[in-house]
Amino acid sequence: MRLPRPRGPLSSHLVTLLREPVRRDRALDDVAATAVREAETVLADEDVQLGLLIVQELSHDGLDGVDDGWERSPDVVSARAVLEDAVEAELRAEVAPAVQQILAEARRDPATAIFALTDDAEGPSLAGHLQRLATRRELEEFLVHRSILQLREADGHTWLIPRLTGRPKAALVEVQSDEYGGGRLERMHAHMYADTLLAAGLDPEYGRYLDQVPATTLALHTTARMFGQQRRLRGATAGHLAGVEATSSMPNRRVAAAVRRLGLGDRAAAYFDEHVVADAVHEQVVVRDLCGGLVEQEPALLEDVVFGVLSCLLLDARMATAVLDAWETGSSSLLAEQPDRLGAVG
Repeated sequence: MRLPRPRGPLSSHLVTLLREPVRRDRALDDVAATAVREAETVLADEDVQLGLLIVQELSHDGLDGVDDGWERSPDVVSARAVLEDAVEAELRAEVAPAVQQILAEARRDPATAIFALTDDAEGPSLAGHLQRLATRRELEEFLVHRSILQLREADGHTWLIPRLTGRPKAALVEVQSDEYGGGRLERMHAHMYADTLLAAGLDPEYGRYLDQVPATTLALHTTARMFGQQRRLRGATAGHLAGVEATSSMPNRRVAAAVRRLGLGDRAAAYFDEHVVADAVHEQVVVRDLCGGLVEQEPALLEDVVFGVLSCLLLDARMATAVLDAWETGSSSLLAEQPDRLGAVG
């Protein structure tokens, strides 16, 4: 990923700093703390979310032209902790009432409680709008939003594997192996999403559209990574994945229908077709064997599992609301006015 265009003091400071050889920069965590204090909500703050994505990327793909040694810089690590602690605290405050409301039921039967949560999830149906009403332009914008997550699909949750044992570990490995195509590149979900972008005339390069994707979408990506890379949040990581898988099958069916309705064809729809079938299976494995098995092993993690599910549902609903609100007014849901074909290739 190339270094993005800054969106405020924090991301500007980071972009400038990371172009230099690795060195100490004692002000970085102070800059991060200032950005957090000045944000009305860190979950939707453009500077905070972009800054967090930048420092997280150092532990994933890395950044073009940036020394890999920055990943272990004490100042980068400290700044990342400041940002992630703020995101976690805000999420916990947002969902705390709902967590407490369902804990008693979840203690009796975690799987049933999780399925009830995902079945009753409220929020605007972005997939429903795409299926029935979306224009070609809106569908392309949706594909751009999703590109930040789907071109690195499953990676955030894969960090959980070495933190598990027994039945939960076997369950997660089963699901993640499927996400990565079972060893076949052409079946890897991230690769299939790149094919969808190409079929739509869009650029499949990871991060190509980062400058255009707003914070409400970036938060879906940064939260999954925040959960996955911290052992203490292993329960939240499992719950977050359950929230993803248990709300995936029907929306993907609707998006596949939208893709065909708007003339993009079977190649563009293949990624979504795959998830209609795969995620109907994955949700059972993740909810019953991963989450259920983890709570059996470590009952104290139940509250965090529920927290992870609710965090996923909350952020997904906020992203959908922001996109649909923009479209309702005839505006782009992306950050800037886009050129024709959204910077398409070819």
